[in-house]
Amino acid sequence: MSIDFEALTAKQNFPLWEQTPEDVLKTANELIEKQKNLFDKIAATEEPTLDNLLKPFAELNNKDAFPESQVTFYQYVSTNKELRDASTKAEELIEESSITEWSRPEVYKVFQKLYDAVKDTDIDPESKRYLKKSVTAFKRNGLALPEETREKIKKLKVELSNLSVQFAKNLNEEKGFVLFTKKELDGVPEDVIGSYSKAEQDGEEKLKVTFKYPDILPLLKHAHNGNTRKTAYIAYNNRCSENAPILEQIIKVRYELGQLLEYDTYSDFVLEERMAKKKEVVLDFLSDLRTKLTPVATVELEELLKLKNDDLKSRGLEPEDKVYAWDSAYYNELLLEKKYSVDNIKIAEYFPLESTVNKMLGFYETIFDIKFVRIEKPAKGAVWHEDVQQFAVYKNIKHGEPRQEFIGWIYFDLHPREGKYGHAANFGLGPGYLEDDGKTRHTPVTALVCNFTKPTPEKPSLLKHDEVTTFFHELGHGIHNIISQTRYARFHGTRVERDFVETPSQMLEYWTWSKDEIKGLSSHYKTGEPIDDDLVDKLIKTKHVNTGIFNLRQLFFGIFDMQVHTIKDKKDLDELDLFKKWNSLREDITLISSDNNPTKGYSSFGHIAGGYESGYYGYLYSLVYAADIYYTLFKKDPMNVESGIRYRDIILTRGGSRDSIDNLKELLGRAPNAQAFLQEIFG
Repeated sequence: MSIDFEALTAKQNFPLWEQTPEDVLKTANELIEKQKNLFDKIAATEEPTLDNLLKPFAELNNKDAFPESQVTFYQYVSTNKELRDASTKAEELIEESSITEWSRPEVYKVFQKLYDAVKDTDIDPESKRYLKKSVTAFKRNGLALPEETREKIKKLKVELSNLSVQFAKNLNEEKGFVLFTKKELDGVPEDVIGSYSKAEQDGEEKLKVTFKYPDILPLLKHAHNGNTRKTAYIAYNNRCSENAPILEQIIKVRYELGQLLEYDTYSDFVLEERMAKKKEVVLDFLSDLRTKLTPVATVELEELLKLKNDDLKSRGLEPEDKVYAWDSAYYNELLLEKKYSVDNIKIAEYFPLESTVNKMLGFYETIFDIKFVRIEKPAKGAVWHEDVQQFAVYKNIKHGEPRQEFIGWIYFDLHPREGKYGHAANFGLGPGYLEDDGKTRHTPVTALVCNFTKPTPEKPSLLKHDEVTTFFHELGHGIHNIISQTRYARFHGTRVERDFVETPSQMLEYWTWSKDEIKGLSSHYKTGEPIDDDLVDKLIKTKHVNTGIFNLRQLFFGIFDMQVHTIKDKKDLDELDLFKKWNSLREDITLISSDNNPTKGYSSFGHIAGGYESGYYGYLYSLVYAADIYYTLFKKDPMNVESGIRYRDIILTRGGSRDSIDNLKELLGRAPNAQAFLQEIFG
């Protein structure tokens, strides 16, 4: 039986993206007023029940989740600066109000009273979990502490929120660039050079290299001139220097919060809600991994140094005794080309963005038994920019008469532009949940925001293999948000423990290193031919080339993050020199010299300013779970639909409605372990 998806999709409601700056602030104030009114009612409730407390509380959070996400999302994607500014202001207002409401002891007491009454009863587990998490959130705001302390905590949390928002705003609005002559850019692919805008400096025509990925990364990977790479690297890592004092203040505020909340360190406060639970677990994990990776990276750097000096000699230049920070990407590319005969520019020809994305969607359709339907001509106001693609997603229903169930909207915003978020991320804009009738499902909305090269009249956007992996990863987050089916928005999709949230996406990255799957994704932009076996085999052999160097860099971010959040004494905080710590740790851990050219790289470390504080370790920590899942369920047969559906239903569908460790044990049939991870990394 064929399904008319066009007719089916026409029946689905979709959000509109036509708000003005005034609309954004009006919506924000309405959301604030609604929350305040509800909390006033809860505070006045003498005999709380599931019907008069949990039901209206959940209903408000369910229904307001999307409008709140929408008005705060514009700051990352809108071309209108006034709208971006209004979006940032809306986030500040909403956060400040939320902190105030969640700091009300009279509301906390009502929640605690209801939880005490039902915690030993047989109410549904997700409702009990919701109540428990809510009570915990109040306690973590200091509601069990004296009034004077509570007021200090509230003020600090407002300050922290505003600082984090400003840090992100500065990053989004960043417009830095470096100017070079065409000669200085020798080695950078011609199509990249052709995309650089022209500028004049001292009467000489130069090319403008911005700090957006499609501009700066090809330079660092391909520019033959070491001074060009050095200049670009230093400028890039000093971008957004106005964020440096903001991060310094953020760390001080977090320290004060940890102390007021009576935790040993701020890290202890954060990790209480993570899978790792304790800072000692994280620090031991990072230390052990560093011990294992350092000798591997040492050998890799020796090989890169030899390659560097052979290259310098071939060009009539003097040898050098170190591989510098601006050398690693360039000589990594050269190593792939010389030793492994891998040409990433040539490989990219097999991955034109449009067809590669379509093939990726086909993979996800097979593995998870779902269907994507692209809206070829989005309705007026259906997307926030003309580049954005809109898809409806359906799930196959097997019981009874075979049919398709609409399960959500997903958007792809894939090219850079001024004022747009500069990295790659998934934004879970609108969570799914069960409507008040307990039967009808409110469907989710999610968006992938990336920065891939824009197509030109001569050539489509071509994805490097690492960009294919990046998109597969972010699509994994998007699918997590679409497939999840929880009762409450609070637990929907990626709203799991922070040190597990990357696991589903990291697990799916394995598909981009599997021979049959790579070939299936490929299609030469001129001929349509799939990538040949020889090229794929060579590419796969490079999966763990310089893995020590790469993972030590990740360890550096994680260790820096942990060190600034595990400060115990005020004296140590007062003596903290972020600039010195960042640069000394970077050289010490990564083993790569900056030749005495320190930078303020922490001023663009967006993760640490909001969301991943004392949590960056999670990128490495969750790799352990990702490897365990892939090796157990998919390594022998990556496209096994039965395994895909089992994984979908146990991990993705449940979102955060259960502890992730319990889902993992059910999926694997045992407790997770690090054997697959260590085998994958070290062989």
